[in-house]
Amino acid sequence: MQDDRRHIASAFDRDLEAIQALIMKMGGLVEASITEAAKALATRDEELAEEVRLNDKAIDELEERVNEEAARVIALRAPTAVDLRVILSVMKMSSALERIGDLSKNMAKRTGVLVQMPQINGSTTALKRMAREVEAMLKDALDAYIQRDAELAQDVIDRDGDVDQMYNALFREFLTFMMEDPRNITACMHLHFIAKNIERMGDHVTAIAEQVIFLRSGEVPGDRVKHDLITPDAGPEGSGGD
Repeated sequence: MQDDRRHIASAFDRDLEAIQALIMKMGGLVEASITEAAKALATRDEELAEEVRLNDKAIDELEERVNEEAARVIALRAPTAVDLRVILSVMKMSSALERIGDLSKNMAKRTGVLVQMPQINGSTTALKRMAREVEAMLKDALDAYIQRDAELAQDVIDRDGDVDQMYNALFREFLTFMMEDPRNITACMHLHFIAKNIERMGDHVTAIAEQVIFLRSGEVPGDRVKHDLITPDAGPEGSGGD
């Protein structure tokens, strides 16, 4: 009986390692998607933006694989409460990563529209800086998960406030540009949607970090106070479709 339990435990560990490998691969693709979408926007590169849009399919497929593998493990291994917590956290993380990928894709889709319009001074540089911060948060959140580092996860959660402040500054800047010249309204609206999408990426990264704390403590952190000028429900997140 003891040998059977040991065999089941080792099989679960192998299954979990395989699922975590998928999560890390997915995370790498999402990090690249954020970087490339921001670069496409900054350089007005429609070809690169299209690559980001097409590459989102691979992220979606990985999420499906994670969910399928997680469901299989639950069905076959009958994990204990602690092990089940790990599986459920992985599924929530894959969902958050998929949403970040969708938001990055939406950012790339708007690049093709913005290329046809006059540039708004300084806006793409600020958006690229904001995207770079979110990407760094995502890298740290994934590292925190692998290392089960609750302190690093909390640091990621705290840094989301910086992203909110970047968004607020851009929101005010876009309003100023639109009031100064009505011809800027359309471009600024598209840029605002991009800024809001990046801010939402930060929220999903924070959700990943919260899962790390959940794994360590068994408790989900309380609701965070948001510092953006528009409530999350009012912000565009995109349908995720082609």
